[in-house]
Amino acid sequence: MRFEAITWDRLGDLLAERVATLRTADGGTRPRVAFDGAPAARPGDLAERVAGALRVRGRPSVVVSAGGFLRPASVRLEYGHQDVESYYDGWYDTGALRREVFEPLEPGGNGRVLPDLWDPITDRATRSPYVPLPPGGVLLLHGPLLLRHRFPFDLGVHVSLSPGALRRRTPGDGHWTLPAFERYERETDPAGTADVLVRADDPRHPAWHG
Repeated sequence: MRFEAITWDRLGDLLAERVATLRTADGGTRPRVAFDGAPAARPGDLAERVAGALRVRGRPSVVVSAGGFLRPASVRLEYGHQDVESYYDGWYDTGALRREVFEPLEPGGNGRVLPDLWDPITDRATRSPYVPLPPGGVLLLHGPLLLRHRFPFDLGVHVSLSPGALRRRTPGDGHWTLPAFERYERETDPAGTADVLVRADDPRHPAWHG
């Protein structure tokens, strides 16, 4: 696989151009794009860049973080604060993401997306208002482990870190999550599953294939 060196700004522009002509798999009018990556890879930064590039092109979008759909602490931390199995399988409310983010964007859906559901700091519902996404608008969902859930993405972007870079750039109190990402690589192969692969070992000099 050949990678091309690129700047983050240029990558945002190229992805926006690709998204602007993207057709949905189900015939809907609102494409759904994944920005998948470990927190240390900062996939949300790339999602925001693409949103800005789409805005310049007159294309509406909504950026949603999977981190806004964490389960309550009583469920998420039932087996402790550093349980790898829980992090891998139970931290994120995938049912709520389907119901509140994906289903409204299906053909015939009302296009009203909930940007977040749960605040992990207060451990309370956020009560955020729904965001209307008009026909032609784009969902940009970012977060870790996204490609294993069979969400109906029309384009998958994986921001990749080598094991060494992932360890270096993950804060020490997050090292307990690293086995979950090793398992993700084995079971899901995000680099092979994604439509676009971004290497971000050196955050100043990314490279991409796609």
